[in-house]
Amino acid sequence: MLFDTHAHLNAEQYEEDVEEVIQRAKDAGVENMVIVGFDRKTIEKAMELVEAHEHLYACIGWHPVDAIDCTEEDLRWIEHLSSHPKVVALGEMGLDYHWDKSPKDVQKEVFRKQIRLAKRVKLPIVIHNREATEDVIAILKEEHAEEVGGIMHSFSGSPETAKICIDMNFYISLGGPVTFKNAKKPKEVAREVPLEKLLIETDCPYLTPHPFRGKRNEPAYVRYVAEEIAKIKEIPLEQLAEMTTANAKKLFSIQ
Repeated sequence: MLFDTHAHLNAEQYEEDVEEVIQRAKDAGVENMVIVGFDRKTIEKAMELVEAHEHLYACIGWHPVDAIDCTEEDLRWIEHLSSHPKVVALGEMGLDYHWDKSPKDVQKEVFRKQIRLAKRVKLPIVIHNREATEDVIAILKEEHAEEVGGIMHSFSGSPETAKICIDMNFYISLGGPVTFKNAKKPKEVAREVPLEKLLIETDCPYLTPHPFRGKRNEPAYVRYVAEEIAKIKEIPLEQLAEMTTANAKKLFSIQ
Protein backbone atom coordinates (compact mmCIF):
# COMPACT_ATOMS: atom_id res chain seq x y z
CA MET A 1 0.00 0.00 0.00
CA LEU A 2 1.29 3.43 -0.97
CA PHE A 3 0.85 6.85 0.67
CA ASP A 4 0.89 10.01 -1.47
CA THR A 5 1.94 12.61 1.10
CA HIS A 6 1.36 15.67 -1.11
CA ALA A 7 -1.49 15.99 -3.60
CA HIS A 8 -3.49 18.97 -4.85
CA LEU A 9 -6.75 17.23 -5.79
CA ASN A 10 -8.35 20.52 -4.71
CA ALA A 11 -6.87 22.18 -7.84
CA GLU A 12 -9.09 23.27 -10.72
CA GLN A 13 -7.42 20.64 -12.95
CA TYR A 14 -9.58 18.00 -11.19
CA GLU A 15 -12.91 19.85 -11.16
CA GLU A 16 -14.42 17.51 -13.77
CA ASP A 17 -13.21 14.10 -12.57
CA VAL A 18 -11.86 14.14 -9.00
CA GLU A 19 -13.89 11.06 -7.96
CA GLU A 20 -12.49 9.01 -10.87
CA VAL A 21 -8.95 10.18 -9.99
CA ILE A 22 -9.45 9.08 -6.35
CA GLN A 23 -10.76 5.70 -7.53
CA ARG A 24 -7.80 5.18 -9.89
CA ALA A 25 -5.44 5.87 -6.99
CA LYS A 26 -7.19 3.24 -4.87
CA ASP A 27 -6.99 0.76 -7.75
CA ALA A 28 -3.23 1.46 -8.01
CA GLY A 29 -2.72 0.62 -4.33
CA VAL A 30 -2.59 4.18 -2.99
CA GLU A 31 -4.18 3.66 0.42
CA ASN A 32 -3.93 7.24 1.72
CA MET A 33 -3.17 10.74 0.51
CA VAL A 34 -2.77 14.17 2.02
CA ILE A 35 -4.57 16.99 0.21
CA VAL A 36 -2.67 20.25 0.56
CA GLY A 37 -4.51 23.58 0.79
CA PHE A 38 -2.41 26.75 0.65
CA ASP A 39 -4.89 29.66 0.47
CA ARG A 40 -8.57 30.26 1.30
CA LYS A 41 -10.02 28.58 -1.78
CA THR A 42 -7.78 25.49 -1.80
CA ILE A 43 -8.09 24.97 1.98
CA GLU A 44 -11.90 25.03 1.76
CA LYS A 45 -11.83 22.50 -1.08
CA ALA A 46 -9.31 20.29 0.77
CA MET A 47 -11.61 20.19 3.81
CA GLU A 48 -14.58 19.22 1.62
CA LEU A 49 -12.61 16.35 0.08
CA VAL A 50 -11.27 14.94 3.36
CA GLU A 51 -14.72 15.06 4.95
CA ALA A 52 -16.14 13.10 2.01
CA HIS A 53 -13.39 10.43 1.90
CA GLU A 54 -12.26 8.42 4.90
CA HIS A 55 -8.75 7.72 3.55
CA LEU A 56 -7.91 11.35 2.67
CA TYR A 57 -6.27 13.81 5.08
CA ALA A 58 -5.57 17.54 4.91
CA CYS A 59 -2.53 19.76 5.27
CA ILE A 60 -3.40 23.46 5.49
CA GLY A 61 -1.28 26.59 5.40
CA TRP A 62 -0.24 29.57 3.31
CA HIS A 63 2.02 29.32 0.26
CA PRO A 64 5.07 31.63 0.21
CA VAL A 65 4.33 32.89 -3.31
CA ASP A 66 1.06 34.33 -1.95
CA ALA A 67 2.46 35.45 1.42
CA ILE A 68 1.62 39.06 0.58
CA ASP A 69 -2.10 38.16 0.62
CA CYS A 70 -1.98 36.41 4.01
CA THR A 71 -3.77 38.29 6.82
CA GLU A 72 -3.85 37.77 10.59
CA GLU A 73 -7.46 36.67 10.10
CA ASP A 74 -6.32 33.97 7.65
CA LEU A 75 -3.83 32.64 10.21
CA ARG A 76 -6.49 32.63 12.96
CA TRP A 77 -8.77 30.68 10.60
CA ILE A 78 -6.02 28.12 9.88
CA GLU A 79 -5.40 27.79 13.62
CA HIS A 80 -9.13 27.21 14.20
CA LEU A 81 -9.27 24.55 11.44
CA SER A 82 -6.12 22.83 12.74
CA SER A 83 -8.14 21.10 15.48
CA HIS A 84 -10.19 19.22 12.84
CA PRO A 85 -9.45 15.47 13.21
CA LYS A 86 -8.57 15.13 9.50
CA VAL A 87 -5.98 17.97 9.55
CA VAL A 88 -2.63 16.22 10.02
CA ALA A 89 -0.08 18.96 9.18
CA LEU A 90 0.35 22.64 8.47
CA GLY A 91 1.69 23.96 5.15
CA GLU A 92 2.82 24.13 2.60
CA MET A 93 4.83 27.00 4.02
CA GLY A 94 8.35 28.25 3.37
CA LEU A 95 10.15 30.46 0.89
CA ASP A 96 10.02 30.78 -2.89
CA TYR A 97 12.59 33.06 -4.52
CA HIS A 98 11.74 31.96 -8.06
CA TRP A 99 8.58 34.08 -8.31
CA ASP A 100 8.61 37.67 -7.10
CA LYS A 101 4.95 38.24 -6.21
CA SER A 102 5.71 38.41 -2.46
CA PRO A 103 8.78 40.30 -1.15
CA LYS A 104 11.32 38.13 0.68
CA ASP A 105 10.80 39.87 4.04
CA VAL A 106 7.02 39.26 3.81
CA GLN A 107 7.59 35.58 2.95
CA LYS A 108 9.94 35.19 5.91
CA GLU A 109 7.48 36.79 8.33
CA VAL A 110 4.55 34.62 7.20
CA PHE A 111 6.81 31.53 7.35
CA ARG A 112 7.88 32.31 10.94
CA LYS A 113 4.28 32.95 12.02
CA GLN A 114 3.19 29.59 10.62
CA ILE A 115 6.01 27.71 12.37
CA ARG A 116 4.97 29.33 15.66
CA LEU A 117 1.34 28.43 14.98
CA ALA A 118 2.34 24.80 14.33
CA LYS A 119 4.21 24.70 17.64
CA ARG A 120 1.12 26.01 19.45
CA VAL A 121 -1.17 23.39 17.93
CA LYS A 122 1.50 20.66 17.93
CA LEU A 123 1.31 19.67 14.25
CA PRO A 124 4.18 18.86 11.85
CA ILE A 125 4.95 21.27 9.02
CA VAL A 126 5.34 20.82 5.26
CA ILE A 127 8.09 22.95 3.74
CA HIS A 128 8.09 24.51 0.28
CA ASN A 129 11.60 25.61 -0.70
CA ARG A 130 12.42 27.03 -4.10
CA GLU A 131 15.83 28.62 -4.64
CA ALA A 132 15.94 29.61 -0.95
CA THR A 133 17.68 26.74 0.86
CA GLU A 134 20.01 28.80 3.04
CA ASP A 135 17.23 31.06 4.34
CA VAL A 136 14.78 28.17 4.83
CA ILE A 137 17.27 26.25 6.97
CA ALA A 138 18.23 29.37 8.94
CA ILE A 139 14.57 30.11 9.81
CA LEU A 140 13.82 26.47 10.72
CA LYS A 141 16.78 26.55 13.11
CA GLU A 142 15.99 29.98 14.59
CA GLU A 143 12.34 29.06 15.18
CA HIS A 144 13.23 25.62 16.63
CA ALA A 145 11.05 23.87 14.06
CA GLU A 146 12.60 20.56 15.14
CA GLU A 147 10.07 20.60 18.02
CA VAL A 148 7.32 19.71 15.54
CA GLY A 149 9.38 18.35 12.62
CA GLY A 150 7.77 17.67 9.28
CA ILE A 151 8.51 17.23 5.59
CA MET A 152 10.88 18.79 3.10
CA HIS A 153 8.34 18.52 0.29
CA SER A 154 9.39 17.75 -3.28
CA PHE A 155 13.00 17.85 -2.13
CA SER A 156 15.40 19.08 -4.82
CA GLY A 157 18.56 19.71 -2.78
CA SER A 158 21.76 17.76 -2.29
CA PRO A 159 22.33 14.70 -0.07
CA GLU A 160 24.29 17.02 2.27
CA THR A 161 21.32 19.38 2.63
CA ALA A 162 19.03 16.37 3.14
CA LYS A 163 21.18 15.29 6.07
CA ILE A 164 20.95 18.75 7.68
CA CYS A 165 17.14 18.56 7.36
CA ILE A 166 16.98 15.03 8.77
CA ASP A 167 19.04 16.18 11.76
CA MET A 168 16.36 18.85 12.32
CA ASN A 169 13.62 16.18 12.59
CA PHE A 170 12.42 16.38 8.96
CA TYR A 171 11.56 13.68 6.48
CA ILE A 172 12.71 13.93 2.87
CA SER A 173 9.90 13.56 0.33
CA LEU A 174 10.62 12.70 -3.30
CA GLY A 175 8.28 12.95 -6.26
CA GLY A 176 8.20 12.70 -10.05
CA PRO A 177 11.64 14.24 -10.76
CA VAL A 178 13.37 11.16 -9.27
CA THR A 179 12.07 9.23 -12.30
CA PHE A 180 13.57 11.65 -14.86
CA LYS A 181 16.53 10.13 -16.72
CA ASN A 182 18.83 13.14 -16.20
CA ALA A 183 17.79 13.86 -12.58
CA LYS A 184 21.15 13.25 -10.95
CA LYS A 185 20.55 14.96 -7.58
CA PRO A 186 17.16 13.38 -6.72
CA LYS A 187 18.59 9.94 -7.54
CA GLU A 188 21.60 10.60 -5.28
CA VAL A 189 19.26 11.71 -2.50
CA ALA A 190 17.12 8.58 -2.97
CA ARG A 191 20.25 6.47 -2.64
CA GLU A 192 21.68 8.29 0.41
CA VAL A 193 18.65 9.08 2.58
CA PRO A 194 17.87 6.32 5.11
CA LEU A 195 14.64 4.46 4.33
CA GLU A 196 13.18 5.43 7.71
CA LYS A 197 13.42 9.11 6.73
CA LEU A 198 11.93 8.88 3.22
CA LEU A 199 8.45 9.77 1.99
CA ILE A 200 6.92 9.72 -1.48
CA GLU A 201 4.54 12.18 -3.15
CA THR A 202 3.17 13.32 -6.48
CA ASP A 203 2.61 17.08 -5.93
CA CYS A 204 -0.09 16.47 -8.53
CA PRO A 205 -1.17 17.98 -10.88
CA TYR A 206 2.50 19.02 -11.25
CA LEU A 207 5.82 17.14 -11.62
CA THR A 208 4.39 14.15 -13.44
CA PRO A 209 6.74 11.14 -13.37
CA HIS A 210 8.14 9.35 -16.40
CA PRO A 211 6.51 7.86 -18.55
CA PHE A 212 3.64 10.40 -18.28
CA ARG A 213 5.82 13.52 -18.14
CA GLY A 214 4.06 16.49 -19.70
CA LYS A 215 0.58 15.20 -18.83
CA ARG A 216 -1.51 15.99 -15.73
CA ASN A 217 -0.17 14.15 -12.69
CA GLU A 218 -2.40 12.18 -10.30
CA PRO A 219 -1.96 10.16 -7.08
CA ALA A 220 -2.04 6.79 -8.88
CA TYR A 221 1.32 7.74 -10.42
CA VAL A 222 3.06 7.80 -7.03
CA ARG A 223 3.68 4.14 -7.80
CA TYR A 224 6.25 5.14 -10.45
CA VAL A 225 8.09 7.23 -7.86
CA ALA A 226 8.12 4.26 -5.46
CA GLU A 227 9.33 1.85 -8.17
CA GLU A 228 12.21 4.14 -9.15
CA ILE A 229 13.38 4.65 -5.54
CA ALA A 230 13.14 0.91 -4.84
CA LYS A 231 15.27 0.27 -7.92
CA ILE A 232 17.86 2.87 -6.82
CA LYS A 233 17.97 1.46 -3.29
CA GLU A 234 18.03 -2.12 -4.64
CA ILE A 235 15.16 -3.24 -2.40
CA PRO A 236 11.75 -4.80 -3.21
CA LEU A 237 8.95 -2.34 -4.05
CA GLU A 238 6.89 -3.88 -1.21
CA GLN A 239 9.54 -2.97 1.33
CA LEU A 240 9.74 0.61 0.10
CA ALA A 241 5.94 0.95 0.04
CA GLU A 242 5.59 -0.49 3.54
CA MET A 243 8.28 1.74 5.04
CA THR A 244 7.26 5.02 3.39
CA THR A 245 3.63 4.39 4.39
CA ALA A 246 4.66 3.62 7.98
CA ASN A 247 6.79 6.80 8.02
CA ALA A 248 3.85 8.91 6.81
CA LYS A 249 1.45 7.43 9.35
CA LYS A 250 3.93 7.97 12.14
CA LEU A 251 4.56 11.61 11.19
CA PHE A 252 0.87 12.40 10.68
CA SER A 253 -0.23 10.42 13.79
CA ILE A 254 -2.58 8.25 11.72
CA GLN A 255 -3.52 4.96 13.39
